[in-house]
Amino acid sequence: MEYLEIMKYVDHTLLKAYASWEEIRVLCDEAIKYKTASVCIPPNYIKRIYETYGEKINICTVVGFPLGYSTREAKVAECIQAIKDGVNEIDVVINITDVKNKDYKKVEDEIRTIKQTIGEHVLKVIIETCYLTEEEKIEMCHAVTNAGADYIKTSTGFGTGGATMDDVELFKKHIGQNVKIKAAGGIRSIEDMEAFIEAGCSRLGTSSAIKLINNA
Repeated sequence: MEYLEIMKYVDHTLLKAYASWEEIRVLCDEAIKYKTASVCIPPNYIKRIYETYGEKINICTVVGFPLGYSTREAKVAECIQAIKDGVNEIDVVINITDVKNKDYKKVEDEIRTIKQTIGEHVLKVIIETCYLTEEEKIEMCHAVTNAGADYIKTSTGFGTGGATMDDVELFKKHIGQNVKIKAAGGIRSIEDMEAFIEAGCSRLGTSSAIKLINNA
């Protein structure tokens, strides 16, 4: 696969707690140059990016990140502010405690509420696979599908593990036809990116894609 073709799948990501504006600006310039799918950045930078770059860049942010256990109302408020500031896509972390309590309907309802709140904006749901059993992953495939989200996403990149091919294959068996897959966390080579794309992922979340391409 051509390197620039790979970049069309990449959410060019910088979510570390100490990210400076200079680092964010470099990220955005790289995203424009290499035509990445989006930049995925902390919520506090959305407005500044939009004011600086306007429609030149597709802005993605995170909600309930990285632990997911903020309340539904807090997540909705985050989404409303993010949209007001100029975001196009939102990656939200599920409430993993609800999953562990087997309150799957509550998780589904939260996802549905968030999707209704953001409307036509893209919603990616992070289920943080490293903390879930196979049964719980399957239940989350159903919840994401039933709630009308656009993507199911493997990981935050801040948990104990990242994307695996086994999880992608599991998703493919249990998500609905309108749900796409985003693999994130632990993608550290061009071969990893190509493998996940060939496996059916429509997006890749990584901070290292451009560095890998340049080194190659």
